[in-house]
Amino acid sequence: MSAIEIVSRHRSYGGTVSFCRHRSRATGTSMAFAVFVPPAAERGPVPVLTWLAGLTCTHETFMIKAGAQRMAARLGLMLVAPDTSPRGEGVPDDPESAYDLGLGAGFYVDATEKPWARHYRMASYVLEDLPAAVFANFPGNPEAQGIFGHSMGGHGALTLGLMNPQRFRSISAFAPIAAPMRAPWGEKAFAAYLGPDREVWRAHDATEIVRGIEDAAARPKILIDQGLADDFLAEQLHPDLFAAACARVGYPLELRRHAGYDHGYYFIATFMADHLRHHAALLKG
Repeated sequence: MSAIEIVSRHRSYGGTVSFCRHRSRATGTSMAFAVFVPPAAERGPVPVLTWLAGLTCTHETFMIKAGAQRMAARLGLMLVAPDTSPRGEGVPDDPESAYDLGLGAGFYVDATEKPWARHYRMASYVLEDLPAAVFANFPGNPEAQGIFGHSMGGHGALTLGLMNPQRFRSISAFAPIAAPMRAPWGEKAFAAYLGPDREVWRAHDATEIVRGIEDAAARPKILIDQGLADDFLAEQLHPDLFAAACARVGYPLELRRHAGYDHGYYFIATFMADHLRHHAALLKG
């Protein structure tokens, strides 16, 4: 399943941005993703940094809005951005067409409940099918991978990164849903995708996961940026709960709070260079 279709390709900062499609075994659908290949890849494989986007976003959002390509080109980082859910004929959506479940809202978990379980397997997609396609078709270094994301994608980056430390050598997030078991978005998605047993949910909640990490103090530092004018901060995001859990087990965390910044991509673009440098230091060190 590593063959891809290049839908379009664009020159960018001496490298290229490619928008791609391929068939996913995990989701049973065609999936879309975008890749920025920096100029340094002409000399050999480069570190790969995967971005997980938030609710309502697609594989295009990051490449268009985040302003990441200039610094990624300078640092020699490949950027990979998958879609946020499976799509297409037969893929279920929220029956009320809400934005926080179904299409555009895969939450980076493998659903176990009907009707979602057949296609909504975004954890397996990000961990298996996506890297298989990327490394078969682009000059990335599989030994130097990082993961980051925003909001729902910040949740995905934290959980998948924490649970796969041998895969992802660096982690960061913008305004992540850091304790989804305590957030309406997370409770709705987890109940639908994973069923009513809240004990099952713990394996997909970054705050709960970090509490059980025995080698926490030896792990690389996580960087999180959070805007204090974010309308979702108090009810949905709970970065302080994640920070407290990290402090309890000694997990290195830099949580930066920024007055006046909201939840959107103007905030993300403002601090994107810091995140790329964070990842480059760990992936190229």
